[in-house]
Amino acid sequence: MTDDEAVLRCQDGDREAFRHLVEQYKNPLYGTAYLMTGNAAQAEEHVQEAFLLAWRGIKSFQRGRPVKPWLMRILVNAVLAQQRKRSLTTVPLEETLPVGAPSSGADSIEASEDREAVRQALAQLTPEHRQVVVLRYFADLTVPQVARSAGVREGTVKSRLHRALRQMRELLEQSGVMEVAGNGA
Repeated sequence: MTDDEAVLRCQDGDREAFRHLVEQYKNPLYGTAYLMTGNAAQAEEHVQEAFLLAWRGIKSFQRGRPVKPWLMRILVNAVLAQQRKRSLTTVPLEETLPVGAPSSGADSIEASEDREAVRQALAQLTPEHRQVVVLRYFADLTVPQVARSAGVREGTVKSRLHRALRQMRELLEQSGVMEVAGNGA
């Protein structure tokens, strides 16, 4: 079943068709929510909330449009609304991101350390910059889809991505994960 067929059936009240959409998009939504919150339990709650809101709003969904950016926008709005509600005394994101347990072998230890450095760099971004990086590179949305999901203009997405990637590059260079480019070589 295609997404468009599933949406049409959902708009007629078919819950099984909605299950198709849930199965199709639960992992990208969870990954996005996790990267935005740094907390597995919160990510699961946000994904559940996003799917509940999507079910409630499916009748107004414009068929023929891609489903993933629509779901991502619902998810992002849910995460941002929750983050606005959180008090200023909460634990910073960089302290909540888990450290992955390395596998055996030097290569996997190095890869685990690289992933941790990327997590830490991502955690140091502003929420707006982290949001566009996560949606573009982890949720694999296009720039126009990120713009729709985040509720901002494409130019804003591009400038935030540029600034965020520059900051992450600097942070990763400082941590020794990325080598500083040589003299124009």
